[in-house]
Amino acid sequence: MSVEPECSKGRCKILGKRIRVQRRGRGSSTFRSSTHKRVAPVQYPSMSTKEQEGAVQGKVKAITHDPGRGAPMASIKLETGEIYYSVVPEGVYEGQPTQIGGEASVDIGNVLPLGKIPEGTMVCNIELSPGDGGKIARSSGAYATVVGHTPEGTIVKLPSGSTKYVNDLCRATVGVIAGAGRVEKPFLKAGNKFHLMKAKGHMYPRTRGIAMVAASHPYGSSKKGGRKVTTVSRNAPPGKKVGLIAARSAGSRRKKKRV
Repeated sequence: MSVEPECSKGRCKILGKRIRVQRRGRGSSTFRSSTHKRVAPVQYPSMSTKEQEGAVQGKVKAITHDPGRGAPMASIKLETGEIYYSVVPEGVYEGQPTQIGGEASVDIGNVLPLGKIPEGTMVCNIELSPGDGGKIARSSGAYATVVGHTPEGTIVKLPSGSTKYVNDLCRATVGVIAGAGRVEKPFLKAGNKFHLMKAKGHMYPRTRGIAMVAASHPYGSSKKGGRKVTTVSRNAPPGKKVGLIAARSAGSRRKKKRV
């Protein structure tokens, strides 16, 4: 005995599809950034004995642009023959001599341990742990300030305004990252914004869920009241973990009881 499918009886339901955030979670090439165009990672060289005891001389070989990075990047060649890439502080030029090490002078572009940098100096590309290559204050126009030295470590004022204790052996570059004011310039054309977002691998353009059709998003359709609760488990997998994560309530304000 054959069973007739529900679609032939006119009761076939129109199913929705995965929303854009869930499709991005797959990690396919459609949503991946173009990392093959990038020049090199920005990080300090591995710490040598000569760098710890004195200073290693170097020279700025070239200043280049790295796709997806707002700040300019410089390739620096050391006297040992090693070449490393670093973000460029304001005032650094091609052919400029640089130093890296504990005995280096406190000049713009030189790299020193935080424990050897005087208080009030503006620094950038700061390591969080000795030898990690630099993690803090690397975007265009960013800088941190050395506030003071304590037995617990060096107090650094971060670009956010908060302060943090950092190990004295962590290295930092003296100066302010070049390219300040980059975000203040308008894009003027949607194409310019498109190419920036493509280089960074960001989603563009962003569409409101309520502006979509019902099949594309839970908030979609012209019905304003048909919204689904977005509370999800904290242990939800990527793609499903969207909205109110492990929320205690649905986000609505509770009415106060009148006495």
